[in-house]
Amino acid sequence: MTDFRLREVEDDDLELFFNLQRDPEANRMAAFTAPDPEDRPAFDAHWRRILADPTVYVRSIERDGAAAGNVLAYESEGIPEVSYWIDRALWGQGVATAALRLFLLEYAKRPVRARAAQDNVGSIRVLEKCGFRRIGRLSGFANARGEEIAEYLFELGPKSRKSFNMPQSCSS
Repeated sequence: MTDFRLREVEDDDLELFFNLQRDPEANRMAAFTAPDPEDRPAFDAHWRRILADPTVYVRSIERDGAAAGNVLAYESEGIPEVSYWIDRALWGQGVATAALRLFLLEYAKRPVRARAAQDNVGSIRVLEKCGFRRIGRLSGFANARGEEIAEYLFELGPKSRKSFNMPQSCSS
């Protein structure tokens, strides 16, 4: 990663986000996804709601001048939760970890929670590297898998607004 930053979501980013949502392997890993990842009108309506909601804090992840995914925080039962989606071509390269770390420096609300399918080892590692601790196990219907699955609930506590050591390859 030579140039890496978070920025506001631009209209052009939505085409990438839609295509990322359509990736079958990424959908399987995320598990709790849109009922029909090919439904563009539903996708557009969902993102219009996200971008219009003042309680949602969302950023595009940019790598080498191009959007590479997104990271956001939204309220769930009065507690903020973070979520992120990274281009599968960039998995395993530290992009998700770096993006979440930068995001958590910008987004100061604590505690903040996150969820990951129990078998989504990559996402679990990202959360743990960013200081999240597993606080529970839930289950729910995963659209991408067509069945009920287990997921872990993570939390980053109120004293966790620390400076993260960013990988040397990241700049902002």
